[in-house]
Amino acid sequence: MAKIIVDVMPKPEILDPQGKAITGSLARLGYSGLSVRQGKRFEIEVDGEITPERLEQATQAADSLLANTTIENYVVRVDQ
Repeated sequence: MAKIIVDVMPKPEILDPQGKAITGSLARLGYSGLSVRQGKRFEIEVDGEITPERLEQATQAADSLLANTTIENYVVRVDQ
């Protein structure tokens, strides 16, 4: 079964309290010099092959439902 991946991340200018908490925890564990931003990953399984039309459907779903485009960016890609 083919799969489309949608990665959603907060826009750079948006505060990311979860990412900051993870960054702080990593530093306390001795992992210095790392900075984390937390996002979401969606996996969309497609029956049959991924056509340009299917990819467009996934992009429309990301734009209208999976991401809040006011505060988040997204990338749609085919899982290889």
